[in-house]
Amino acid sequence: MRLISRRSGFTLVELLVVIAILTILMALMLPAVQQARESARRSQCKNQIKQIVLATQLYHESQNYYPPGACVDLTVSVTGNNGSWGVHGRILPYLEMKNAADLVDLSTAWDFQEPINNFRIPTFSCPTDHKADLVRDPGGGKVFLWPTTYGFNYGTWFVFDPTTETGGDGVFFPNADITADDIKDGTTHTLMVAEVKAWTPYLRNGGPPTTTIPNDAGDVEALLSSAPDFKSTGHTEWPDGRVHHTGFTATLAPNSLVHYTNGSDEYDEVDYNSWQEGKNGNAGNPTYAAITSRSYHPGVVMAGMMDGSVRPFSENIALEIWRALATRNGDEIVDLQNK
Repeated sequence: MRLISRRSGFTLVELLVVIAILTILMALMLPAVQQARESARRSQCKNQIKQIVLATQLYHESQNYYPPGACVDLTVSVTGNNGSWGVHGRILPYLEMKNAADLVDLSTAWDFQEPINNFRIPTFSCPTDHKADLVRDPGGGKVFLWPTTYGFNYGTWFVFDPTTETGGDGVFFPNADITADDIKDGTTHTLMVAEVKAWTPYLRNGGPPTTTIPNDAGDVEALLSSAPDFKSTGHTEWPDGRVHHTGFTATLAPNSLVHYTNGSDEYDEVDYNSWQEGKNGNAGNPTYAAITSRSYHPGVVMAGMMDGSVRPFSENIALEIWRALATRNGDEIVDLQNK
C-alpha cells in the first residue's frame, strides 16, 4: 500500500501573508489605542483642573478674596530671590491636604521647609506631560521639588510694579486681594488656570526694552536678547509664586512657538519674564511677562474658568479672544461657542 504524506505547518508564502495581515491590523489598531489613551489622559487632566478650580473657589469663600500670586514685603529695599509661596501652596487645605498644609509656614520662605522636600502632588501634574516626572534639585541644600503643569492667570503682559504695588489685568499677582466682585467681565468669561509645560526654558531679569505688549512671537523673540539670565527650569517649583513657575500670561496664543538659541542649543518654546516679582523689594523693577500656556494634548490646552467650568481651548483661538479671556475687567464679553 502506498503511503501518502500529509503536509503540516505553513509555507513561506503563507507565513509572509499572515505576517502582513497582522502588521496591517496592528497599524490600524495603534492609532485607536493611542487615541483612547489620550482621551483618558485628557479626562484625567480635566478632572485635576476642576479640583484646582474648586479649591481656589473654596479659598475665596474662606478668605473673601482669591489667593495672591505671592506675598512680597515692599518695605525693604533688598529681598531674596526665592521664598514667597504661590497659589498652589495656598490652596493645599482645600485640596484635602490640610495635614500637609499644617506642616508648612506660608509666612516664611519655602526653600528650606523640609515637609515639602520631594513632596509630589499628583493633582498639579498633567499625565500627558512626560517632563512632569523629573524632580528638580535647586541646589544649595534647598528642598527637592516636583514641577507643576497648571498655571494661574496673571493677565496679558504687565504683571506687577513694586514701587506702586499695582498688579496686572489678570486675577493673580503679588499682594493681590481680588474678589469675585472685581471680575467685571464675569466669571464665565475669565480664565483662572490653564496648562503649561514643565521645564519650559525662559529668560529673565532684563528690560523690557519696551512696555508695549508684543504683537506676536517674533516680538517676544526680539525681547529675549534683553534678558541676561537663561534658565531651562520654568514651571519646576510648584510652591514658588513667580509667574514663570506658577502662572501664565495671554501675551501669545496657546502653544505658540518662540525660538531661541543658547550657544549650540536650539529651543522652540521659550518664555520671558522681565524681572522676578519681588526681587529687591521696593527697589525692584516692574514685571512684564510672556509666559505661554502650552500642552502636550494635540491642538488644544485645557483651562479652567473662574465660574468653575473646565474646557479645551484650540491653539488656533484668535489672540484677541484669548487675551480678552485673561482680563478680569476689560469690558469684553466673549462668546465661548466653538472657541
